[in-house]
Amino acid sequence: MLKLLIPVLCQAGVVEAARHAAFLAAEKCVAQVELIEVLEDVGEGRAVAFQSRAALRRREKLSMRDALTRTCAVLDAACVPYTWKRVFGPAEKTIAAYAATNGADVVVLDASGLGLLRKWATLVKLWRLSPKPITMLH
Repeated sequence: MLKLLIPVLCQAGVVEAARHAAFLAAEKCVAQVELIEVLEDVGEGRAVAFQSRAALRRREKLSMRDALTRTCAVLDAACVPYTWKRVFGPAEKTIAAYAATNGADVVVLDASGLGLLRKWATLVKLWRLSPKPITMLH
């Protein structure tokens, strides 16, 4: 039985990854799903010049909460056991470190909400950094 790690990277959520996990759970391949909400430093963009960091962080948390709610609803409907955690840092490094230290067997990345260049850049960095297999859904 596998332990899946599903990172939430953008506001589009990870509904496809949750559906994939639900399918694998129905096939008795998955024992547990771990959702991590990856929040990068808001001070690295140009938006800091126009809004405070606290306002940007609050807006990001609200939009990510909506994505996480949709994802959890899919897992709840399929009766898949999951845990949720919020982590901070650069996305690829944080995901790779979390997968290595917390015993995840497979990282399932839902990249349907990412642009083409960010999708491939994220996948290449994760392949390079993570010792765990990466499955990308798009």
